[in-house]
Amino acid sequence: MAKHSHMNARYQRPERRQMSWQPMSLNQLIPSDHTARLVWAYVESLDLSQFYQRIQAVEGKPGRDPIDPRILLALWLFATINGVGSARRLERLCQENFAYLWICGGVTVNHHTLSDFRVENVEFLDQLLTQSVATMLHQGLIELNRVAQDGMRVRASAGSSSFRRKASLENFWKKPKHTWPN
Repeated sequence: MAKHSHMNARYQRPERRQMSWQPMSLNQLIPSDHTARLVWAYVESLDLSQFYQRIQAVEGKPGRDPIDPRILLALWLFATINGVGSARRLERLCQENFAYLWICGGVTVNHHTLSDFRVENVEFLDQLLTQSVATMLHQGLIELNRVAQDGMRVRASAGSSSFRRKASLENFWKKPKHTWPN
């Protein structure tokens, strides 16, 4: 049996310098049943009027449009589910990871904006993220591998089994809810 020379072998090589044009929408980047879509649908179902009332940018007036609070909220919720608690790491994911790019929908976010949003709304976010994660865990929509603890002390981090039992979840929902300061 003759030995094949490496020089004669044919194989596909990576070509990273070649320019290519592959038209794709953000919707094509992730599957239709991806958790990021579930998180977005959940955030869209929430009453976030308190966030929108604080926006000072209005039609016909100068000033830069702020990032839609739903984007920031969905990013933090999705990050929490994935064990990400650092605003800098979340910013990087928003540049590199298809699911985070999909949530951003073409809007650029930086770690300062992400961190400010978290700090300005820490109590509301803690409660909302806890309820969201608990609900999605209970419904079997997500699996919690690890929960971020970097400033977002989400009660679900006590353990995913904490909210898998119906009685535990019902007991959680009976606790007093956060109300917005006027």
